Amino acid sequence: MAGQEHDRTADPAAVKRHPALFRTIRQRKNPKLRRSDITITDEAAVKRAVKAASLGNAMEWFDFGIYSYLAVTLGHVFFPSGNSTVELLSSFATFAVAFLVRPLGGLFFGPMGDRIGRKKVLALTMIMMAIGTFAIGLIPSYDSIGFWAPVLLIFFRLVQGFSTGGEYGGASTFIAEYAPDKRRGFFGSFLEFGTLAGYIGAAGLVTALTAALGPDSMEAWGWRVPFLVAGPLGLVGLYLRLRLDETPAFRKLESDTARASEAADSVEITTKEDLTKIFRQYWPSLILCVALVGAYNVTDYMLLSYMPTYLSDELGYSETHGLLILLAVMAFLLLIINQVGRLNDRFGRKPLLMAGMLGFFFLSLPAFLLIGQGGIPAITAGVLMLGLSLVCLLGTMSAALPALFPTEVRYGSLSVGYNLSASLFGGTTPLVITGLIGLTGNTLMPAYYSMAAALVGVIAVARMKETAQRPLDGSPPSVATKAEAVALVESQSPEPRF
Repeated sequence: MAGQEHDRTADPAAVKRHPALFRTIRQRKNPKLRRSDITITDEAAVKRAVKAASLGNAMEWFDFGIYSYLAVTLGHVFFPSGNSTVELLSSFATFAVAFLVRPLGGLFFGPMGDRIGRKKVLALTMIMMAIGTFAIGLIPSYDSIGFWAPVLLIFFRLVQGFSTGGEYGGASTFIAEYAPDKRRGFFGSFLEFGTLAGYIGAAGLVTALTAALGPDSMEAWGWRVPFLVAGPLGLVGLYLRLRLDETPAFRKLESDTARASEAADSVEITTKEDLTKIFRQYWPSLILCVALVGAYNVTDYMLLSYMPTYLSDELGYSETHGLLILLAVMAFLLLIINQVGRLNDRFGRKPLLMAGMLGFFFLSLPAFLLIGQGGIPAITAGVLMLGLSLVCLLGTMSAALPALFPTEVRYGSLSVGYNLSASLFGGTTPLVITGLIGLTGNTLMPAYYSMAAALVGVIAVARMKETAQRPLDGSPPSVATKAEAVALVESQSPEPRF
């Protein structure tokens, strides 16, 4: 507390001589909460916010999921070379291209979200994401227009990546600022519920189309269907987001600083100032964010994006079998992820994050050895071991990351840190692992790569502060009921002495 720091820096003798004076100074620097200082959340509004933010996240991962699951087919359509490894590497390189511009999207949309509001920016990212994905479904093949086919694919992947740069930071900030302090983990877990739902939707649709159409029809035209579905999904998401109000924390910041009226005239200048402020004042939290997200993204993309390709390309299983196994495991994780959110509200963010990181560190090698044994039971058991480790991260990270930064720079800082890390370590994961296996011939490379990432994650979790059941930095306490607000105010009053 600031008052306690003042006491420590002041002359001890002076504090002893004038206790009443220093007590008054402490009270002025740390005034007691009043009932009007506490935000009482509207549960219906919280649920609307969670639904709109989660749908956007689901759509983001649906988009990225269908590209991952169709990587082999897209390699044939857009990069025909006659060499399956070259085609796959070209396809994954294009997958990674979207991540190169994600930090630019974060730099652009993040500070804008801190200036003009979370809601407007999230609506804009939703529109761009839907357009980018829908357009990919309309691109003619290499056989039709030659060189321009991969050029257009890369362009619309860049549109996807740029818009995604403002998505996760905004969506997690939105839910975190709406949710009551004691249930932030539970409501935050719905964001990653959207992640799994998007992946399941993508995997389910690709599996059904592959089974129904067969490889020839899938390569001829069937691959377009999942991309075209993104158009209507985007319109639904946009409608839900436009119906929302701004978050209570941003409204309070807006009224306190009166910055919203200036934003329209000075976005370009103030964005530069905000970015400078983020890098100068909050670089320790930014580094921590990059480390946490890096470890989380490597393991996430290794399991949810790369695994079907690994099973089909490296181990020789059919694409349908690999997707069905992953689909079943993800459906199980979907059933338990909100319970993980409840657990991290009760026991803290750090224990759940540490469990996930240690799970990947100790279980990755046994899991991939099991998967390499072959057979549906062994592969399912191996994928499930990794999945249970991942769900500890999925159900906790969306509540832990927004708490690293204060309200005035939360959207910007989280967007910059998250997307910089996702760009370096997330989207490159399938490409790096495929390259390492090709270079070494060792099919256990995914295990070693995720173990290295998990080790970084263990160190990062050990360094972070516990934030469960506490107000967000720079925001007033947030509670679910009036009774909680009264109890919070009364808890500050000293017990009467007789």
